[in-house]
Amino acid sequence: GVMSVDGAEADGFFDILEERRRSSDLSHAFRTFNPQPYRGATPIAAAALNRMVLESQYLSYIIQEIMVECDEPREALLEEASALLDEMSQNLQLGFIRLLGFALSKVFKSVFSSIHVNEDGLTRLQQAIQEYPVILMPNHRSYMDFLVLSYIMFTYDLSIPVIAAGIPLMGMKLIGEIFRRSGAFFIRRAIGSDKLYWAVLSEYVRTIVRTGYAPLEFYVEGLRSRTLKSLTPKLGMMHMVLEPFFKGEVFDISLVPISISYERVLEESLLAHELLGVPKPKETTEALLKARTVLKEDYGCMHVCFGNPVSVRDLVKGKINRRQYNLVPRDLPMKPSKETQEFVSGLAHMIIRLHERNVVLSAWNLMAVVLLQNLQGIDLDLLTHKTLGLRRLALRFGAHLRWPKNVSDSEVMSSSVSLHHSVVRCERGRVYLVEEAGPGPVTQEEAVFRRAAAVLMCASYRNQAVHVFTRPAMVAVAMITAARNRTDDVFHHFKFLLELFSNEFVLIPGQAVQDFEEGCSLLQQSGVIGRSDEEIYVRDNGQETIIFLREILQPFIESYQLVFRYLCEESSQTFREKMFSNSIRSFIVKLFISGVGHFWQYLRNDLVNYVTDECNRIMLLLKQMIFDLSSSFR
Repeated sequence: GVMSVDGAEADGFFDILEERRRSSDLSHAFRTFNPQPYRGATPIAAAALNRMVLESQYLSYIIQEIMVECDEPREALLEEASALLDEMSQNLQLGFIRLLGFALSKVFKSVFSSIHVNEDGLTRLQQAIQEYPVILMPNHRSYMDFLVLSYIMFTYDLSIPVIAAGIPLMGMKLIGEIFRRSGAFFIRRAIGSDKLYWAVLSEYVRTIVRTGYAPLEFYVEGLRSRTLKSLTPKLGMMHMVLEPFFKGEVFDISLVPISISYERVLEESLLAHELLGVPKPKETTEALLKARTVLKEDYGCMHVCFGNPVSVRDLVKGKINRRQYNLVPRDLPMKPSKETQEFVSGLAHMIIRLHERNVVLSAWNLMAVVLLQNLQGIDLDLLTHKTLGLRRLALRFGAHLRWPKNVSDSEVMSSSVSLHHSVVRCERGRVYLVEEAGPGPVTQEEAVFRRAAAVLMCASYRNQAVHVFTRPAMVAVAMITAARNRTDDVFHHFKFLLELFSNEFVLIPGQAVQDFEEGCSLLQQSGVIGRSDEEIYVRDNGQETIIFLREILQPFIESYQLVFRYLCEESSQTFREKMFSNSIRSFIVKLFISGVGHFWQYLRNDLVNYVTDECNRIMLLLKQMIFDLSSSFR
């Protein structure tokens, strides 16, 4: 069932650390662990699982093909396949999980004030694991994510999942081994071309699903989200996971979306530096151990929301004719048809939408939205007033908020400010963004970057909440750029914004009508707009909300305008992507120093890389509309 639209203060959550603060961590780590497996499947050892993969018909078929294509002997290829499997496969050991459980109890208690989990979600998950192969699909916000999930599963007698992890984590010898023994298997990031690798990986994943070996966990977003917005899904893994269902080897598969939110993210400053293009430290063991300083900090509250399991079987009805899969023997590879690809892509987008719908936001996420509209600082009273207004709006738009009970609003505000001392400070009743401390006198450019780090950290917290407002905000912007109030006119402009931002926000392809309807009806229910069949108009008391919503999208729109301004004014006819990134950054810094505006949020590296891909696509779109956009914002 789809979640009800009404937002709610997050109830039905309980703090799993409360019990840990009361009773012994050792007895928690060594309690009898007794999960109910899938369909009473007999547990298989990790080595037996690997053997099944190496002996599979599918793999020998692919090896046969490679022998012919590359003229390599069969033995050598089998050996290579075996080595690949050793490199990637997990080696889940309960004794090890106990050890990790003990260590994590200590870490979590020192780092988080609470870890809240929704009880009904756990109950539904327990049910699902016994009935069908389960795929856990968390959003990816921090390296902590999967440790926390395995810890919760261990604590509540749920089968420990196997986890698809990126290979950089494996490079840290010690940590890699820890992760492997807690159930992680490792995937090289760029695997498009290597046929044997792809075959071993996909057969490994399918075998796990087919045998119900353990719940399988992977991040549908593919990478840890540096901007903390949801990312467009990566689909390779999704195809592998679903294939046993398409081929009729399992009756159904349950996908469980899991929304994780942190009041304060452990890697916040790291994320900001990655986005500024200041090199990110390689993922090494020393860096994690240095992270001990991190452990002395307070990271507030964390929420984990286990969503309703989604049945693939129910969703497939009428979308895909599975008979096509009967034409090829199960063991042989098969290219997914166009309709299958569309289905899988739609499914992945849907999971990310569910992540967004279920995520629990904190007061700080809303404060960040307000702070970014007041970069020159804002009085604490006004910040409080605006945040409370935003809270009412967010609840009307269906968001889930954690707002401390029995605490005065001013206390909620001041405790959020002190928790985020790395981003904001309060002086004489006024709240400012912090500038990064650093050595000695600074050039103007360095000063810009120091200031930018805090702005980007703040922006990443805003981004966790931005999905709540995306669609209504697009309607709000479309209403100014459309010449008249005619509904079809506003829709036309709304569609342009959807196109423009298809990589900024997760938008399901081909859903423009539904998105528009959602945006309009939320605004209508909130008394901001009125509409008839032909017209949409702003109500008198809705004006303030409309302006506020436009301001949320403003930085995104401006950053595109900046890039185009650069392309029109500065760049010669040809540019290479490598150069582009740096030159546009210095262009923006130059505008800054000459005092043209506050472009803090546009020093983002990801924006630049992605704009190069998009330039051609958008150039055409923009010619027709950039003029009415910019003129309407003046």
